[in-house]
Order: sequence, then C-alpha cells, then structure tokens
Amino acid sequence: MDRQSERVALFIDGSNLYAAARALGFDIDYKKLLEHFSGVGYLVRAFYYTALVEDQEYSPIRPLVDWLDYNGYTMVTKPTKEYTDAAGRRKIKGNMDIELAVDVMEMARSLDHIIIFSGDGDFRSLVEAVQRRGKRVTVVSTVRSSPPMVADELRRQADIFMELEGLIPSIARDPNRRHQGPRTDNRRPAPEPAVAEDDYDEYDDYDDYEEAESQGA
Repeated sequence: MDRQSERVALFIDGSNLYAAARALGFDIDYKKLLEHFSGVGYLVRAFYYTALVEDQEYSPIRPLVDWLDYNGYTMVTKPTKEYTDAAGRRKIKGNMDIELAVDVMEMARSLDHIIIFSGDGDFRSLVEAVQRRGKRVTVVSTVRSSPPMVADELRRQADIFMELEGLIPSIARDPNRRHQGPRTDNRRPAPEPAVAEDDYDEYDDYDDYEEAESQGA
C-alpha cells in the first residue's frame, strides 16, 4: 500500500505529550502538529485526551480544549477525581488511558496506521492487540529527556518510534509570538489556543496524580 493513501488517526495523551514537550523545553503549536501529520497519509481523525478540574472558577486548560475542538481535533475529556492518600495529602486523579484504548480498538478496523502520542508503558498491550489486526503503530515520545519519557517495552512493541525532539522544527510554537488560532466556525470566533507556559499551570497538579498512578494508587 502507498503510505500516502494510508488511513491514519492520531491519539494524543494530552498530559503525557505536554510533559514530554516540557522536558525538551518547547511548546507545541497544535495547528502545525495537525498540518504535519496530515501529510503522512489520509488523516481520518485526531483525538486529544485530557481530564478537567470542574470545580474551579477558571481552568487554564479550557481555552486550549475549546480551540482544539474548533480546529480539527476530537476532544475526549472527563472530570478529575480528588482523593486523599495514606499520608493525608490531597491528590488529583485524571487518567485517560481507558478512553484512549477504547477509541483505538473501535477505530482500528477503519484505519491502516495508528499514531499514539504517549510514552506510557500501559499501552504496550494495546499496541500489540491492534498489530495482530494488521495495523501499523507509531509511538511518539522522547528518549532525549532525563529520565526518558517513553517506557522501553512500549518503544520496542511499536512498529515505529518517532522521537519528539526530531519534530521540534515542524511542530514547535514560535516563542517570539503568540499564535492566533484561525476562525474555523461561522457561528463564533475560535478561542485563542492556550499554548503558552502560563496557560498550563494546571498541569502542575497532574504531576501528583501521575506519580500516584505509577505507584499503583
């Protein structure tokens, strides 16, 4: 099959991709990311997964979610859950692994090439399962950070491992200007994409729940 005619879908673990980009010291321009991967085949869908803190008056990630929703991405969100660990510390949990895995399995029959933006080793079994259906799988993450952001077992399982650092020239936001999202809906202007560092402060909370997840909480 001609690779340009492949049916492709992107599955983006939002917090994982953000952490990888931050570890490499750059901000992602999501318009450029979509344009870049539209060139690798026939892009069927681009999913973006993130959890939202719903009880806050203002969520710094909400402008990004709205912008992506109006500019070619299919948003999958759910509210975070708050709990207290054994030491009495407040933790926030918002793992989207199940939602991403279900969408990959449901979409697999309509795709030739699945591109997963995550380094989470929990996805190894998912990758293996869709490979058994004859699908190619690319994993996008980084080994250039310290420590590496991709689990070795996931990297080995993937048909292709794409180093995020190598994509910087194609998908990085220009630090000298704030990107303005194009208007893509006649009903109202698309919100400005929240891709500056200040707009991602909420992800500081995610570090806590990701650490708890890795410890089996």
